[in-house]
Amino acid sequence: MVSALTAPGESTLLVTGVSGALGALVAERLAGHDDVVLGTRAGLPGTRPLGFDAPETLPKAFAGVETLLLLLSAGYGEDDVVTARHGAAVSAAGAAGVRHVVHAGLSGDGDHLAYALAHRWTERRLRRSATLDRTILRHGLSAELLTWIAAPDAENRVTGPRGGGRLAAVARADLTDIAVSVATDPAARRNQVYELVGERPVGGAGPAAALGAAYAPGTLAEARTVLVASGAAPFQVPMPTSAYSAIAHGFMDGTGVERGDPRALLGGRAPLDALEAFVKAVREG
Repeated sequence: MVSALTAPGESTLLVTGVSGALGALVAERLAGHDDVVLGTRAGLPGTRPLGFDAPETLPKAFAGVETLLLLLSAGYGEDDVVTARHGAAVSAAGAAGVRHVVHAGLSGDGDHLAYALAHRWTERRLRRSATLDRTILRHGLSAELLTWIAAPDAENRVTGPRGGGRLAAVARADLTDIAVSVATDPAARRNQVYELVGERPVGGAGPAAALGAAYAPGTLAEARTVLVASGAAPFQVPMPTSAYSAIAHGFMDGTGVERGDPRALLGGRAPLDALEAFVKAVREG
């Protein structure tokens, strides 16, 4: 899954977070590139150990790096914890002589989501750097995320309270290809911000119909009760409920942002169909 570890001083691109879903796909796309190194706190073979909660690991991890692809941890902690992690990463990158940071962030469509603040804070921190060039990839929610909020239950019903709202979801494979394209040629995208939302928003009943399931949306209160009962940490509960609410109220259909041109970033090919990507993810389990 991962490429061989490059010795300090020989690398040009470091990809963080390769133990995550998107990071693992990026690592696969870049396998065999001898100018790429991978970083993770998970201790995977062939990676540089780094932890944004352990800033002392970052100078060595960032040594010799020219471009840093930051796949960060918004959504995996309270805002103060997450911004401290992101701030440590950006500060260490500047101190280590990194030239360009590519931040895989969150679409402006997602400003009503519970974890949006950490992404916007990170963008601001990058803009304020005196030494770092940057490219911001503002990701729409992935089609695969719908498997968490729109998959059928044991009774073959989709009950997540998305109402009739639509989601401008993006296939994770497209986000991967765009991240690789930009990170391997960052100068061409210097100091740009790209809104990467889907061309064909997925309607409220669409995921259920595609799987032959009934669409019976419940209420936000019911969804919150289920999440609390599941043992989710307190900071986690607002994440899916804010997504349900933002979708249901029409804030995530792609009309509220100036869309980027994913085809240009995908080498001219059309984006993958988000609903088809969702169905595939559900069936593959």
